[in-house]
This record gives sequence, structure tokens and C-alpha cells, in this order.
Amino acid sequence: MHSIAKQSVLVVDDAPSNIDLLVSSLRDDYNVKAATRGEKALQIVRSGHPPDIILLDIMMPGMDGYEVCRQLKADFTTRHIPVIFITAKIAIEDEIRGFELGAVDYIAKPISPPVVQARVRTQLALYDQNRVLEHKVNERTAQLHQIRLQIIRRLGRAAEYKDNETGLHVIRMSYYSQILGRAVGMSEQEAELLLNAAPMHDIGKIGIPDRILQKPGRLDAEEWAVMRTHCQIGADIIGDAGDSDLLNMARVVALTHHEKWDGSGYPNGLAGESIPRVGRIVAIADVFDALTSARPYKPAWTLDRTLDLLRQDAGSHFDPQLIPLFIQVLPEVLEIRERHAEAT
Repeated sequence: MHSIAKQSVLVVDDAPSNIDLLVSSLRDDYNVKAATRGEKALQIVRSGHPPDIILLDIMMPGMDGYEVCRQLKADFTTRHIPVIFITAKIAIEDEIRGFELGAVDYIAKPISPPVVQARVRTQLALYDQNRVLEHKVNERTAQLHQIRLQIIRRLGRAAEYKDNETGLHVIRMSYYSQILGRAVGMSEQEAELLLNAAPMHDIGKIGIPDRILQKPGRLDAEEWAVMRTHCQIGADIIGDAGDSDLLNMARVVALTHHEKWDGSGYPNGLAGESIPRVGRIVAIADVFDALTSARPYKPAWTLDRTLDLLRQDAGSHFDPQLIPLFIQVLPEVLEIRERHAEAT
């Protein structure tokens, strides 16, 4: 018989006595991690092993709980994790603010272990129910997802055809993005969204003149300035998507997949975690497939040479936390590369 793995809880509080009480209340039933600062909590969540639920103090030095929650809920890869605020701030306006930020519950201090146990158990049960329902919905709408995916891929291929690339590039890098998204802790639903959104990353190349896109030699400064506008053009083509999660993610990907970790990318020179993580994920998937694929202007790079470049550029071009995760899931990536290989 295989034992069922315990669900995990992240406790965030700057008071060691509160952490001790929460950990002792929960450790018999859950795997419990702890952080005393908001910044450390975000680091743990983004490490590739996200918790199933977060108990989050509000009043902490540095980054407070509200800001931690805001960042979690603004990130496509972490927004599904339930957050319970644990706080002495129990005024109605404080509760309203927390719920507006996406928290699922409040627990007032001083902490009562039975209340904590009951609230965590209830919220995890609801979360599990939601995941079961999500799975059923995904099963019943699989055909619709496939139709949507094919339409979006074909839109993405319109740009690739202008750029001397193939539709198979779009398919491969989209699956690579989904695989890496799962590795960083995205839910199945969010990873599926990324699979659907990634093909739109270069849609803005539709607006770049052929004389630049198909120039056989190196672009001059003026031509390169035009080429760099394709990210903003792509975002403008997708436009304000309203409440469509898919198109909102596609717009983010189109706009940010050429930003670099050190701030030297384009179009907005974003740096570090100010670059949306879905943009950072797609950047790795896109570059990996471009390097390992033959093009009219270059042969395919070997896998070893490509991985050496990814490691070398971790911390400059690429998110240094994502490169090890990408290498960790490389067997899945290579399976996709083989399944969707170019015809020879």
C-alpha cells in the first residue's frame, strides 16, 4: 500500500512564538514550512514546491501580508494557492481588504489551535473539491479546448511563416512552456492556459515589414529598432481582453517574452521579478527551441551547447531559478521535441 502524501502548509509570521504554536497545531496532519518574512515566503512558494495552503500574518516588517497576497494573486503560477490571513487586525475594513486581495479566510489572534485546524481542513477540502470539479470541467470541454488551441496556434503560425520559421516551432515551445509551468507549481488549469497562450508570443511580427523579418544579414540599428516593436504590436493586436484569462495571459506573454532578468531586454527594460513569470517561462522555451532547431541562417545547436548557454545566461538573460527547473524536466521536453520534430 502506498501512503498518501501529506498536504503542505506554509506558515508566515514574524513572531517565533506564533510560528511555534501554528506548527505544533498542524504538523501531525500536514507538512509544515515556516517563514518569518514576506520576501522569504514568496521565495519558498516560487521554489518549485509550492504549498497547498498559506497561513499569512498581515503585520510584518518589510513586506506585509497584504503585499505578499497581492503578489501571489497577481502571478498566474501562484494565484490558485488558498491564503488565510492570521492577524490581530480584525476591523471590518481590514477583512474586506484581505478578501478583495484574494484571501479565502481570516483567523484572529490570539491563535486557537482547534480553530486553526478546522479552518485549514475546511479550506483544503474546498480546494480539493474545486480541483475535482476543475478536472471534470476540463474533461467535458476537452474538445472545445482543442478547437481553441488549434485556432490560436494558427494565428501564431501566421507570424512564424513571415519569420522563416515553422508551425512546429510554435507547437514545441508551447508544450515546453506548459511543462516548465507545471514544474514551477502552476495548476493544471493555469498550465493549460499557458499552453494556449504561448503560441501568440510573436503575433506582433505580423506588423514588421518583410524586408526586415526576412533580411538574410544582420539588422542595422534602425531595422533592429523596428524589430523590437513587435512585442508591443503583439500586445496591441491582442488588446484589452476583458475577463478572458487566456487572452490576458497571451497579451502578457507577447509583451514580455523578450525582457531579460538583468533589465537589458525589451520593450520596457523590466528586470528580475518585475517581469511576469509567464514571460520568463516562455523566454526559455522560445530560445531553447530556436537554438536546437535548424534555420535557413544557421544549423541546429547540439543539446549540450544549448544547455551550456542557458546555464551561462541564467541571471542575465534568464530567471536563474527557472533554468535548473527546466533542466530537471528536460526528459519531458526532449520527448516533445522528438514527437514534433521537423521533417527531414
